[in-house]
Amino acid sequence: MNQQARPSGRTRWNGAGAGPSPFRAGAAITAETVKARAKALGADLVGIASARTLNAFPPDPRWPQTPDRISPYVKSCIVIVQHIPAGAFRCKTNIPVQYMDMLVLRKMDKVAYRIAEELEAAGHPTFAVPAQETEWSYKRASYGRLSTRHLGVEAGLGTLGLEVNILTPEYGPRLYLTGILTELELEPDAPMTEQVCIGESCSRCLHSCPGDAVLHFGIDKRACAEHAQEFGFGQIMKFLGQVFDAQEAGATTDELAAMARSRDLFGFWQGLLRVVGSFGDCPRCLAVCPVGDDYHAHLAEHQKAIPEKTPEKVTLAKAFQQARRQGDPVAGLDDWNVRWVGPEGYKGIVARQVQAFKQRQRERAAAAERDGDD
Repeated sequence: MNQQARPSGRTRWNGAGAGPSPFRAGAAITAETVKARAKALGADLVGIASARTLNAFPPDPRWPQTPDRISPYVKSCIVIVQHIPAGAFRCKTNIPVQYMDMLVLRKMDKVAYRIAEELEAAGHPTFAVPAQETEWSYKRASYGRLSTRHLGVEAGLGTLGLEVNILTPEYGPRLYLTGILTELELEPDAPMTEQVCIGESCSRCLHSCPGDAVLHFGIDKRACAEHAQEFGFGQIMKFLGQVFDAQEAGATTDELAAMARSRDLFGFWQGLLRVVGSFGDCPRCLAVCPVGDDYHAHLAEHQKAIPEKTPEKVTLAKAFQQARRQGDPVAGLDDWNVRWVGPEGYKGIVARQVQAFKQRQRERAAAAERDGDD
């Protein structure tokens, strides 16, 4: 290629039709401008949380996941959401969801990087944090430096569900989030006060959970990880422990070779290669949640029946419902945690959503009929 044909500057990833950065050094940058830019780059949903609020209300004060533990200069957190295409939840196995998870995270990282790059070029130091990470020093490595679910709630994008995934009105829990921390002060969004999750009277996440990990607006993380991280770090350590135990017990070379050829070792390799199986391996609670336009459009009929539902799970859900009605103490609904569940309780948002969805369907059908007549 001749000199004139060389591209000037570096090649940069761009969202479809995003165009050049709207941010200029010395010019005012508003929250609405930032959110519009993130959506132009490909984000599905965008909200903004105040770093001051995030510092004052960590999910668990004993292990505070707060911006000031990362940087004392951060003023705002831009939270972006990418949804997981619903078609992956209609498949016979979890493999398509696992692969789509990786693609969703890649796309989200690109959007977050571009926002950080452009804001910094305009004079505002900014950086993105990982959507999936573990900080070894936080609660025996079961926490990341920030809880993206709680970032999303504080940014007004949704509320926590019975299984403490974040549920947005648009996509339910079928999504990933990440945070972009900036020293630019932006107007924060108000958190939702209405509970998005139907709650105990629904309990579809509880009914479907293969590890019986769903608590009363809480989760048994270890039981969940057995299925959600089939080839994650904990399972790798368990497998290595079995290998060491076998060696100490005098296992033969053939027996050790058989362990090396096992599905487990292949799964760990695939997890390192494509992330498949290392997290998000069990999407059952995501698939059956009836919140979100994507559920009504593509999943309602397919996920209507829950094979994992048992009389014992139904009894537990009824006990949760009774405890809520009686006002019994519930850790997931105490004065601190109810902030993220929705202090007003459930007021029928899903029913309203279904009616609006059906109305749009009727309008589209009528429009199609008119077009046919023409």
